[in-house]
Amino acid sequence: MGTGKDLLAREIHRLSSRAKNNFVHADLGSMNESLFESELFGHVKGAFTDAREDRKGRFHEADGGTIFLDEIGNIPLNQQSKLLYALQNKAFIKVGSNKEIPFDARLVSATNENIYKRIEEKAFRQDLLYRINTIEINLPPLRERGNDIMLLADYFMKKYRTRYNRKLTGMASGFEKKLIAYSWPGNIRELQHAMERAVILSTGNMIREDAFEGTSRSTSSFIAMNSFQIEEMEKQLVMKILKKYSGNITEAARELGITRQALYRRIEKYGM
Repeated sequence: MGTGKDLLAREIHRLSSRAKNNFVHADLGSMNESLFESELFGHVKGAFTDAREDRKGRFHEADGGTIFLDEIGNIPLNQQSKLLYALQNKAFIKVGSNKEIPFDARLVSATNENIYKRIEEKAFRQDLLYRINTIEINLPPLRERGNDIMLLADYFMKKYRTRYNRKLTGMASGFEKKLIAYSWPGNIRELQHAMERAVILSTGNMIREDAFEGTSRSTSSFIAMNSFQIEEMEKQLVMKILKKYSGNITEAARELGITRQALYRRIEKYGM
């Protein structure tokens, strides 16, 4: 988890000829099965009890751009045939309608599941894999990706120095060595959190070596010693982003790099 699937998908979109059009992220792992078709393909007014107006689905929103189907390995078998139909025909049918709507979108999909094992277990359709697996990119854990650590650290530093109004120009060599030496069990999400914390704690123009903790300790002891501080920082960050987007869960979750379901859990956890 957290190996950077969303970041890579967005970069593929940014560097493509479709960059001026929409990038649409659909987290299939947290999508309610009963609303699967409505979320992806949309619905017409009156299609079901709460369908009070026509609604566009994710495929419609992505027309001309890119749709990123995250956690595609978790789709139930009965829904896979509907997705396969849309991909094969480059058209979808809204719930409650019988009219096909054509679409043209780049498809990027990702999964943490062993998709080939899922096929052997008859839990994933092989013909759907053939349709989505034109080019396969393996994203190993962050600790196995060498220079990616510093490239991402620099990206997060620039992102958070703007957000927190810091005049940072770089990272001290000691700080960089700690980043490279650390095993990053939480992958990119952990690096992002560590860089945000480092930026918040920095007062000069360089991120100093003492702005990052945990490299000289075991991961478990680091988490145990800092769990309260981390939870408080997370709570404040969630509150800040929710306020920024006026309570819009979808936009706030996207900014935080988590699913809507995960954001709901945090809202409940912190009693917001």
